[in-house]
Formats: sequence, structure tokens, C-alpha cells
Amino acid sequence: MKHLATVFMLLALLAPVRAADKSAEKPAGKISGYMFGDYYWVAANHVAAAENQNGICFRRIYLSYDKGLSEDFAIRFRFEASSPDFTAASDRLNPFLKDAYLKWTRGNHNIFFGLSPSPTWERIEGIWGYRSVEKTPLDLQKFGGSRDFGVAFQGALDTDKKLLYHLLIGNGTDTKSETDKDKKLYLSLAAKPVKGATIEVYGDWENRKGDRDVVTLQGFGSYEQEKYRVGAQFAQQARKQGPGAKDLNLEIFSLFGAGQLREKVWIFGRIDRMFDPIPGSDKIAYLPFAPAKSTLLTAGVDLKPIPEVHLIPNVETVLYSETNGVKPDTDVIPRLTVYYVF
Repeated sequence: MKHLATVFMLLALLAPVRAADKSAEKPAGKISGYMFGDYYWVAANHVAAAENQNGICFRRIYLSYDKGLSEDFAIRFRFEASSPDFTAASDRLNPFLKDAYLKWTRGNHNIFFGLSPSPTWERIEGIWGYRSVEKTPLDLQKFGGSRDFGVAFQGALDTDKKLLYHLLIGNGTDTKSETDKDKKLYLSLAAKPVKGATIEVYGDWENRKGDRDVVTLQGFGSYEQEKYRVGAQFAQQARKQGPGAKDLNLEIFSLFGAGQLREKVWIFGRIDRMFDPIPGSDKIAYLPFAPAKSTLLTAGVDLKPIPEVHLIPNVETVLYSETNGVKPDTDVIPRLTVYYVF
């Protein structure tokens, strides 16, 4: 927490000082953030030694500083920290840089330079609305990164903002530094044909040395109203495995919904189907998977005593299909998630 306190002090030093001449003032800076964590219990798990593990953790802490430099230019710095998951060694919450970009706005178009959000699941995460409970499927299964360092172009292709785009040319290293000459291209095209409806097609290509390129394709559709929303997505990723090796093709389908029961109470649910064993899924933080075909069920209740605070009892269940003659045991993890913004 010493590192996190240092970050707070640095951001405080960046806070705007009012000039004596108000006509010369620049747009004010803003510090904001959110935190969410859980009390969790591993009620059942495909790894017997993990059963009955329980604890309290912060899965995410965000601290952001936003400042407009003029009518057209703005900057953002954002730091992130999280607790190690229950399968890792004990350690402190160490913050790292999540966003660091300059944004130039011209009409309906924005240009970003620096470390900025990628379009892989940015739109889907906003509509899903429960990142505090679980990542979107491609984020969870490590089909890409939430950030990249490069140049991004984002905006609307029409005056009514019904045709949207997000193009990013980046290193392909998420928040880590570049170590080679290879790059990654991302493109999202979205349409809002009627009020509440969104359709998105997405693709990316990552050039990797050793004939190990990765190509991702995704389709997404959703419908939102004041008291409910639903969405569905299908994604396919082709991973080349090197000269002479067979390509790895992975597919995921997801369906989610959320609805308001009363003024301060929402319910939600989601089904993710992984049609293939996902390499590296046994290393997923807070929810390691067995190396098998699987279905993730997520459900919960969102209680909002005030708009900035969410108390979310929820449960995640992973059902496994027989894969290579083996069917792993079911995973069940109930949690009480606490999410608050400031």
C-alpha cells in the first residue's frame, strides 16, 4: 500500500491550481476511481486442494487523473492495482500504469497517442455492465489485451453517430513495453440501427515472429432499455503454432442479460461456452479453469443503497465436458462483491 499512497500523492500534486485571472484558466483536472473486491469461498473445485479456500481480496483498484489542456486536447493517467489470487504467493498490492495518453478531438473524431484502451472488448464491457463481477469472455480467456501502446482513431462516420469505428495500431504488448518489431492491428465497426440496439463486428491481427501470428474475429449484438439489457457474442481466434505445426482454432460463445426488479435492485446472468480447451486458462486469476471444454455460468443480484455503492452477492459455476477421455469436477465459487466509485 506504500506504493499506492505514493501514487495518490503524485496525483494530488497534479491537481489544478486556480489562476488569479479566471479568463486564463485551463479546464480543471479531475481525480476519480473505483474499487471492487470480494469475500469468496471455493465451495467446489476440479483441484481438490483448492476446495474450501476462502478470503477477502481487492480484484481491482483504479485511480485516474483526467485533464483538458484545451477545447481539443486532453490527457489521462490511470493506475491499477489488485490482490494476488488465491493460487499465487502472498504479495502486496503493487500499482502499475494502466492508461497514459493524449487525446485530440476534432468534431466526431478522436486521435489517441500513448497507452489507451483497445477495441477488443471496450464496447462489450460497457454494455455487460458487471466488470466488477467478471471480465468479458475474451478478456477472461486471454484472447487479447485491454490496452496497447500506439496510435488509435475513434469516432463516428455520420452526424447522427449511428456508425462508429475504433482503429488501433499498437505494439501488441498490452501494458508491457515493446521488445520486437512486430505490431498488432485492431478494428471495430459498430452500428446503432434503432434506439437501444448495437451491432459490432471486430477483428485484429497480431504479427508474431516464428510464424506464430494470431487473428481474432468477433461478432456482437445487444439491445438495451431503461430497465433491462441483453447481449450475445461469438468469437473465433486462430493461433499459428510455428512452421509445420497445425494452427490452433478457438471458439467462444456468450449470452448475458440484466434486469431491474425494483428501484435499487437488479439481477443478472451470463453463460460463456468455451468450445475448446483454452491454453493458459489454468492461470486465470481468481478463476483458474481445467484444461477442458467448459461452460461458465455467472449469476447474481446487484443491490445499490446509493448510486456509488454496489453490494453484489453472486456465484460462478464452471461445468466441464469430457475432453480427451477426462471430465474434471465442477467448480463453484460463491462471492459477495463490493464495488464503489469515487
